[in-house]
Amino acid sequence: MKQIALDIGLARGPTLTGFCAGPNEAALKHLQLWAGSPTRSPVPTYLWGASASGKTHLLKAVAESLREQGAAAGWLDASITEPPDFSENWAVVLLDDVHLYTAVQQHAAFNWFINAQSLQRGVLAAGALPPADLKLREDLRTRLGWGHVFQLQVLSETERRAVLRQAADARGVFLGDEVMDFMLTRFSRDLGSLMQLLEQLDGYALQTKRAITIPLIKSMLENE
Repeated sequence: MKQIALDIGLARGPTLTGFCAGPNEAALKHLQLWAGSPTRSPVPTYLWGASASGKTHLLKAVAESLREQGAAAGWLDASITEPPDFSENWAVVLLDDVHLYTAVQQHAAFNWFINAQSLQRGVLAAGALPPADLKLREDLRTRLGWGHVFQLQVLSETERRAVLRQAADARGVFLGDEVMDFMLTRFSRDLGSLMQLLEQLDGYALQTKRAITIPLIKSMLENE
């Protein structure tokens, strides 16, 4: 059955408390301690794993945690074709999808890394591959791998079901087994997309004063 990819804007940014760790508990605890500390260690952290394992969620959640503390972070991902210069106002540097970086982005990332280290600022990076396998300039690749390295695992279907059920219960929403099956087979299975779908379904159900059912989901999609 064809899966439907979703492109729904998040009403709320990702948070560390909203991350379902599953097998990734060690990485989550490390980032919670690191992001919450007023004296963050300058030793870099690198997260790697398959798509939908939560890498971007965690980087954005750290950025949100810092924002709540009144701190700024430098952000670079593969969509930023003209990276800005390093800013001394940044408390940390966040580098996402490093495996996709162009030569220009690699140059900027290396520059950010060197400046962050000289000022004792933290670096948190993420990519699809372990540091040794990254096709990046050697000076950047080795720096990404010399600190804390965590491999993230994609949640199993059972774990995704549990997270969806918990999130629905928190909203006071009932998801029947048939609805859950429909969501997991017809839509992108990564947790971020599923949580966005749940949020949109909840809003649509409230708007139409209907329970969340398969016909409601189909109706919502038809009215987008």
